[in-house]
Amino acid sequence: MSTPEQIKAFADQYGIKNVDLIQTGALINGKWLNDPKISFPVNDPAINKTILNVYDTPFEQVQQSVVDAEAAFRKFSKETTGRDRSVILRKIYDLITENTEDLARIVTAENGKPLADARGEVGYAASFFLWYSEEAPRIYGDVIPSASGSKKIITIKQPIGVVGILTPWNFPAAMITRKLGAAVAAGCTAVIKPASETPLTALAIAYLAQKAGLPNGVLNIFPTSHKQSRDVGKLVCTSPLIKKVSFTGSTGVGMTLMEQSASSLKKLSFELGGNAPFIVFDDADIDNAVDSAMACKLRQSGQTCVCANRLYIQDGIYDKFAAKLLEKVKATKLGNGMDPTTTHGPLIHDRAVAKVASQLEDAVSKGAKVLAGGKVAKELGPNFFELTIISDVPVDAVVNKDETFGPLVPLIKFSTEEQVLQLANDTEYGLAGYFFTRDYSRLFRVADELHCGMIGANTGAISEAALPFGGVNWSGFGREGSKYGVDDYIVIKSVVVGNL
Repeated sequence: MSTPEQIKAFADQYGIKNVDLIQTGALINGKWLNDPKISFPVNDPAINKTILNVYDTPFEQVQQSVVDAEAAFRKFSKETTGRDRSVILRKIYDLITENTEDLARIVTAENGKPLADARGEVGYAASFFLWYSEEAPRIYGDVIPSASGSKKIITIKQPIGVVGILTPWNFPAAMITRKLGAAVAAGCTAVIKPASETPLTALAIAYLAQKAGLPNGVLNIFPTSHKQSRDVGKLVCTSPLIKKVSFTGSTGVGMTLMEQSASSLKKLSFELGGNAPFIVFDDADIDNAVDSAMACKLRQSGQTCVCANRLYIQDGIYDKFAAKLLEKVKATKLGNGMDPTTTHGPLIHDRAVAKVASQLEDAVSKGAKVLAGGKVAKELGPNFFELTIISDVPVDAVVNKDETFGPLVPLIKFSTEEQVLQLANDTEYGLAGYFFTRDYSRLFRVADELHCGMIGANTGAISEAALPFGGVNWSGFGREGSKYGVDDYIVIKSVVVGNL
């Protein structure tokens, strides 16, 4: 736990005006719990130093939060209408919007992304509360004609129950709101374990949700250290009181959570790893493709789940594309995200840096050439890796098989549409994919053939609240956002009315 003086010093250091947003405890059944003797450090990856200490919620309190959420569900699901929940969600949206700058500074402090990206994330995060405030009153059932003339079949959509939400560090605001907004709209209650690297953003959102009037026990959030993460994740998956789990993270962890959830036959929605192909055909608008590659591959220094991982460039424009991309990369500025001139920030920790370095070394050992970057920017700090472009990358390089989650841009040359589709689909993953062409016959043909849950055609920016977000294969299942987003938080009850 951090003292009031430490919290004030943190606010002053990062220019945060609303100090009440800086919470370091757990919110359980409407009460903030804390203990100075039980805490873990939260680091700023740009300076590689502890910025605050956060409550390491004891396991017994995590267990109690599930019990409290189940009790709150019985009341919340019955005593609120969709319109009631809509009003609360809209209030949360308004409060997040009012506090955008402070929230963005909290995101940058613990995540490292540039302030411009952090502001964008906060706006994106808020949009889910706005979206679901509009969806909450419109969760309709149906009247289905029966084969029997004396019967009617009525379907009723009801909230599934307590929802367990497990979120990653790369989008500490948006990954919570995309799940929580749908859960509340449906009438569910939630227990949330934010990523150990980035709990401050989650706690700030919880504070605003409480201020907006979300009833006690509907939102329970408990920061925990890495050493507790496995036990807490297992509890969320095995507790019979939790009826649904929503997880965003790695495929390996998702497989473990799915296995654990089998014991209680939970409903699951998982957004897991990716290996997104980014294809540029000879007839594409090259400038648009290059700009999209910068935004899609290198936003947040490559630490996004839908960022391009493999860039396939057709041989007729390969050299021109590489030259234009190199020019764009040279115009960027690597640095501390709090500096308004910074375009790209640090990686989250030393393990992320090591992964990028390992994939780069493998590719170069197999014949790839470094066009830009290629090393840790030690003068900035140990978590800064230069934006790196490599050309002539062979298909057997590790970067083609494993998600990088860092600023390594591999350029792979291809000749035909058939060849590139085979390469693009040669993966167990299927979250996002991108391609660029002016041929509209090819546009629909390639969109049909790519094995991905989401595709950007002539754009590298696909995420918004209206998009059904999710993947296929090892990238998971379920959809978040969009008109389908509530479906994973409801059950359909059928009532057959006879003797009519």
